[in-house]
Amino acid sequence: MSEAVETLDKNNREKEGVGEFIRNTREELEKTTFPSSDDVKNTTIIVIVNVIFFAVYLFLVDHAWVYILDGLTWLINKIVGI
Repeated sequence: MSEAVETLDKNNREKEGVGEFIRNTREELEKTTFPSSDDVKNTTIIVIVNVIFFAVYLFLVDHAWVYILDGLTWLINKIVGI
């Protein structure tokens, strides 16, 4: 029987008590794994480098668009004669 059907069958039964809930929670926590300190440090460094890279990239793109739009505004003003 699939897990989804088993879950539905369990939901249709009586509600479990607090003790059963705590026991099930502890069983699930024993199945989990947590990253090592080195893994956390490495991924943190990667995230910081990416944030800095994209901040600089977006800063440069923003300033390029401002430069282009100022140039277009100047050109249109020259054509119109303002």
